Amino acid sequence: MSATLALTKQLLKLPSVTPDDGGCQRVIAQRLEALGFVCETLESGPADFRVTNLWAKRSASQANSKTLVFAGHTDVVPVGPLHEWDSPPFTPSERDGRLYARGASDMKTSLAAFVVAIEEFLASQAQPSLNIALLLTSDEEGPAVDGTVAVCNALQSRGEVLDYCIVGEPTAVQRTGDMIKNGRRGSMNGRLTVKGVQGHIAYPHLAKNPLHQIAPALSELVSIEWDQGNEFFQPTSWQMSNLHAGTGASNVIPGTVVVDFNFRFSTESSPESLQNRLAQVLEHHELEYDLSWTITGLPFLTPPGPLVDAMRAAIHAETGLQPELSTTGGTSDGRFIAQICPQVIEFGPPNASIHKINEYVHLSDIEPLKNIYRRVLENLDALARA
Repeated sequence: MSATLALTKQLLKLPSVTPDDGGCQRVIAQRLEALGFVCETLESGPADFRVTNLWAKRSASQANSKTLVFAGHTDVVPVGPLHEWDSPPFTPSERDGRLYARGASDMKTSLAAFVVAIEEFLASQAQPSLNIALLLTSDEEGPAVDGTVAVCNALQSRGEVLDYCIVGEPTAVQRTGDMIKNGRRGSMNGRLTVKGVQGHIAYPHLAKNPLHQIAPALSELVSIEWDQGNEFFQPTSWQMSNLHAGTGASNVIPGTVVVDFNFRFSTESSPESLQNRLAQVLEHHELEYDLSWTITGLPFLTPPGPLVDAMRAAIHAETGLQPELSTTGGTSDGRFIAQICPQVIEFGPPNASIHKINEYVHLSDIEPLKNIYRRVLENLDALARA
């Protein structure tokens, strides 16, 4: 059994449903401390939802060295109905060339690959020219308010400088190495409450139906082209997620209607520009309304440069693939790290089974993933020496 597979299985055996770390970070910290890392546990959050975070760093001997951070999460989503699993979700099982367990793809294999890649790199390069760090949290799959963002705030307050970050999210489509996420769209939620006058449905002239009022505005919002995107981003998308109105009775005109919606937006738009444009539509239709906003993540982008080039070269050397750069999909903790680190990418194994019953990773993807991480270390260390 390879060192990467052994560590992956060790982590998978530890139940770590958000916000419980399950002891995963302690296992990783012990491996890193043996390599000269200084490990710090930062706990955050209320007593009934305590989040465990790990910041571990090994500094190069020379001053002003650049820092590469491997970032990820030890928490996993709930397993769902146990009887639907073909094997216990926290008992890693090999079948048909796959390793099954909750967290196999998202993202304990990546965490194990981080650690073993660092071990192999330092075994061959005892005095690297690169600072190496890990940032791990047990609150990525949950509210994400006491995890990576809390650590980033602490690092920023200390004046810690980060130069490169690789987030180990599962990014591949078919095979490890076919896709790098070099950015993510921003996400902004809105709640719109349109006010009418409740009344008997048989006497509409005595009421004011907010559903009728809002319909033309919603039709216009659905048809708007918010931006055209760019070479890295899809156009901004506006989608309704919930619509609430009525008392439950069929003969009552509701007094209000509430619409929940979301913007997934590119770097071509800002939260302010989207908010202003949506408000203009509501004003045009002369609606009486309340509107609240929640920004859950700003867009970030890492164009081709030192980190992307180092990853591309590592992938090609290991697999022969030319990876696609993509910013599709949901949000990740990269959105927080990008606020304090200029180059952030995401790279990990295929994501077809994440959050599903019988989550798995192909056994054939594990060693290449570790080797790619090690090659990135080698490439960036060589760049630092140049």
